[in-house]
Amino acid sequence: MHIFFSRKVNTRLLILLALTLGLSLLLSPPGLTHAAGTQLSRSAQSMLSSANPSVGSIKEFSIPTSNALPYGIAHGPDGAFWFTELGSNQIGRVTPGGTFSRFSIPTPEALPFAITTRLDGVLWFTEYIGNNIGSINPDGSISEFAIPTTFSAPYDITAGPDGDLWFTEFNGNKIGRISPNGAINEFTIPTPSSAPTGIASGPDGALWFTEFNGNKIGRITTSGVFSEFAIPTAHAQPKDITSGPGGDLWFTEYVGNKIGHITADGSIGEFAIPGSSSAPNSITSSSDGALWFTEYYHNSIGRLTPDGAFTEFPIPTSFSGPQAITTGPGGDLWFTEINGNNIGRINVG
Repeated sequence: MHIFFSRKVNTRLLILLALTLGLSLLLSPPGLTHAAGTQLSRSAQSMLSSANPSVGSIKEFSIPTSNALPYGIAHGPDGAFWFTELGSNQIGRVTPGGTFSRFSIPTPEALPFAITTRLDGVLWFTEYIGNNIGSINPDGSISEFAIPTTFSAPYDITAGPDGDLWFTEFNGNKIGRISPNGAINEFTIPTPSSAPTGIASGPDGALWFTEFNGNKIGRITTSGVFSEFAIPTAHAQPKDITSGPGGDLWFTEYVGNKIGHITADGSIGEFAIPGSSSAPNSITSSSDGALWFTEYYHNSIGRLTPDGAFTEFPIPTSFSGPQAITTGPGGDLWFTEINGNNIGRINVG
């Protein structure tokens, strides 16, 4: 699917188009159920919490500006958490104690999506409508680099094993690479209109990504050689991906309502999430050896062990719309609430 935007459209309409129309089912899979999965997992939650009462406890920090629409989040070199604000066109920063600061993006109506940290301590982010890759230093200074493909809709971004940053182009159907000095190369995905979303660096030295419309997991070497692997569940619409236990890559199936994992040779396994239509969104691995992920419609943070045991932890704010999740110091996980306008922290024990 290809989507095109005009800069003459106001920011609110751009966001509405991007999140409800342009990105198809990214925020609205069919047959939504808000609480079924949470109810089914209460016994597992009780057993986990009894071993450590603090496991799964959630604290929320309200963003000072209303309708900031927080989306991506990353742990910065300064110990704070940096996040993108779709609604205010800013990069936000919150300390572990809950103190906020924010920095305006030079390009208006850029729609910043994902954000990640490079080893040198600079944070990099995607501008979905601005069609740029941005970088921000801990002092708040921002640089932007234009992507050669117009209307490419850069989505996710990650640090690669080669020292560059790698990103997905949802509309451009490409994987991009940007060097620390801003030089960009692009590689076209073999499957047409695959709509790549998540991307992560794998233990094999390659980059792995999800094809939301292609229903595949893709792999690209740092020299630009592709491999693609079909997901067993039809129309699963994989969204995010991360390196996890056992050297596998783990991914969310937004409409398939599953967590999948893929080995280096392309073998795929899947675990069905309890309850229907939880809309698993972002995923990360944790120091406890499990995978943790956001559930948009269950309004929960989910936990999955490598052997397939699920637990869900309800978010205090109703209909908060959890989006991205990342690991922080001490093993706690931090996440964004696009509807709740909060940054959340969950204790993993």
